[in-house]
Amino acid sequence: MALQGTLKDFGIAEILQLIAQQAKSGVLHLRSREQEIHIAIADGSVVRAEYAGRRAREKLGNMLVRAGMLSDEDLSRALEEQTRSLRRLGDILVGLGLLSTDDLRQMTALQTTETIFQLFHWKTGTYEFEPGAPDYDAATCTPLRAETLLMEGFRQVDEWPMVRRRINSPQMTFERLRPLEGEQRDGGRTVTVSIGPGSDEATFSGLRERSSEQSGLGSTERKVYALADPGVPVERIVDRSRLGEFETCKALLTLANLGYLRPVDAPRHSAAGQLARDWRSRGRRWASVLAATVALAAMLAGLAQAISSRGLAPPGLRDNTGQRILARYQLGRLRGALEVYKLERGEYPEQLADLLGVGLADDRDLTYPWRAPYHYRRSAAGYVLLPPVE
Repeated sequence: MALQGTLKDFGIAEILQLIAQQAKSGVLHLRSREQEIHIAIADGSVVRAEYAGRRAREKLGNMLVRAGMLSDEDLSRALEEQTRSLRRLGDILVGLGLLSTDDLRQMTALQTTETIFQLFHWKTGTYEFEPGAPDYDAATCTPLRAETLLMEGFRQVDEWPMVRRRINSPQMTFERLRPLEGEQRDGGRTVTVSIGPGSDEATFSGLRERSSEQSGLGSTERKVYALADPGVPVERIVDRSRLGEFETCKALLTLANLGYLRPVDAPRHSAAGQLARDWRSRGRRWASVLAATVALAAMLAGLAQAISSRGLAPPGLRDNTGQRILARYQLGRLRGALEVYKLERGEYPEQLADLLGVGLADDRDLTYPWRAPYHYRRSAAGYVLLPPVE
């Protein structure tokens, strides 16, 4: 079956649905700009999804380490063995007794689904289906029905905006307000009922199971609550839960709405703040340039004085070549400070002195290298900034 085209003609949902309905086997190649994803399909079910150029964080070995299922030393040992034998990393981990087959199946399924769900945010791209028998390990792979993936993908697209409004940063942390119903207490100390790794199922119905309608909490929320220690960021909870980013954040939102957790906003690094830090960093670099320029200006000033003393220059004419060279760099610094001020306040300042109150300049910056201050005036087109005439 020749199947290729652009995602503007057919979306990922239509493509997967067509392949699933005809129970085809092969590899679906999808490309968008610099991104490339390959989905292996066997008899209409997804068995593997690979992100070409996958970031180190998304590789299976690093996922296992972040989930607390593998140590850095064990991963290094397995990678060395992989270099020698060229076997799959998962097979090596199981063979060395570092990981169980069930845990490997769970993590490969999570890796596959998290990769596929990225496709639901693609707006443009191309696709091509290559028929044939895909290469995958049936013993460690959980075939996922395309219909189930589509339903889950669309659910995430619909609900992510609501979740993101409250759980808005991977660096956000949580404060526990009260214990969960059903938790045990030992001498006044709360003991959280743990959820073992074996209870995780690589099915979406299992992830969304609700064990108690009265409290609105199920195994997913209880597991996430146990991981939401004070000071632990969202991204760490996601890694440890092994439920995927959406399911973990959705559980955190549920716990916050029911009053079990209180979100603590992460420190915000605004674009204006970042620009201010960049500007100050450039200022430090310019300081070294200015030091060399000062030396050059001193040399030019000495030359000008020598010319004047020999009567080669008109009487009373003061040479300020060195100052003009220094002012060129200083004007660049002031313009950078003015742009940061506008980004933070929405408009340019009324006067240059306003930069002092927000820490973007000091008194010396407004005159250096002159005795008189720079000429500044805000205008309809922006501002006018000129050196003084001396």
